[in-house]
Amino acid sequence: MPSFRAPRGTRDLLPEVRVGLSRLESIARSLSVRYGYREIETPLFEQTAVFERGIGEVTDVVEKELFRIAPRTEESESWALRPEATAGVVRAYIQAGMHTWPQPVKLMLTGPMFRYDRPQAGRYRQFWQWNCEAIGDPGPAVDAEMIELGWRFYAEAGLTDVQVLLNSIGDAACRPAYLATLVAYFRGHEDELPELERRRLETNPLRLLDSKDPAMKALVAAAPKISAGLCEACESHFAAVRAHLDALGVAYRISPTLVRGLDYYARTAFEYYRQGAEGQQQALGGGGRYDGLVESLGGRPTPGIGFALGLDRVLLALAETGVAPQREAPPLAVIVGADPADTVARLRVASLLRAEGLAVRAELAPRKLSRQLETASRDHAHFAVIIGDELADGHVQLKDLDAGTQRLVPLAELAHELTRAAASHHHG
Repeated sequence: MPSFRAPRGTRDLLPEVRVGLSRLESIARSLSVRYGYREIETPLFEQTAVFERGIGEVTDVVEKELFRIAPRTEESESWALRPEATAGVVRAYIQAGMHTWPQPVKLMLTGPMFRYDRPQAGRYRQFWQWNCEAIGDPGPAVDAEMIELGWRFYAEAGLTDVQVLLNSIGDAACRPAYLATLVAYFRGHEDELPELERRRLETNPLRLLDSKDPAMKALVAAAPKISAGLCEACESHFAAVRAHLDALGVAYRISPTLVRGLDYYARTAFEYYRQGAEGQQQALGGGGRYDGLVESLGGRPTPGIGFALGLDRVLLALAETGVAPQREAPPLAVIVGADPADTVARLRVASLLRAEGLAVRAELAPRKLSRQLETASRDHAHFAVIIGDELADGHVQLKDLDAGTQRLVPLAELAHELTRAAASHHHG
């Protein structure tokens, strides 16, 4: 048994997992460029108040899941590891004066988030997300573009059965009246509420619709629907979002109980699920509009919308659907030698090729040539560069491991020969 282990709820991203995550990050970055989102990086920790004011003090994220950092000095600030990216991005938007930039400001971020959550399948205490934020546009078209961007990401990642769940949760004009109706309904069933939900009834009643307690299922299903209480502006906005999604060919399903878990959401709310896997713990990602968040963090009133897509969840879903895991790219060539002890020559040739931008591996163990070639084939290398007596005349043997052919190549032309092979994918 090892003496030390990764902290509970975390895991080491071993090479075969990290390569899959890197692929998803590459897809995210490619889509971000295509859709006009610029990459940003925020600190892994923020002032705790950023999350308390932005996310909401009575949300699960802040009440139960926030990783708070204990200061080593008497500094007055308190910090917490970021549980999500939106609040930090909005803080950066305000601090950097991005309101003076052409609007909307479209930003993306990929990286780890942290929540002190109960570890379970697909839920880690350190997890990876791709976030996109469009700040400064109040219109429904950007909502639809954001939803379509996430939907396209899943398709390009290899999940073709992802559907969008969609709702509008109103705004400051119409939500108070709905909340009063919702509270009155649940007060009539207060004796049936679990203890946690009784507390939410007093502090954050909208979260009752997002309850994960099975005892709440029937009560939530019979609760008043927010769609019946939307004001004209919110109803018009929601109808326009749906019309844009229809024009884009993005299939969606209205989910009247979808409210998301954070206080900053208003109007459009959405989540992504694989078809047939729509339980509370199965969301691949989601997002929504947060028109009051910039102002709550000290900025000017500014509309915004964003999403957070869980990359760990995508890796798990790909494995469940039988999609072959991404393999690490093999070396183009392995440098081997007829003299097992002459590692200097092998390393020198490898260094020359690496300086030309080629991915090569040098066999540095003092093994027989036959064993060196075996490991080169095991690594799925295209070529083996064999260093022998010919090196004295400035030549090496270039062996095509796939074709089984071998020819003499001047060392000065080796990088060109390998570059040509890499570009053409033809055997040498």
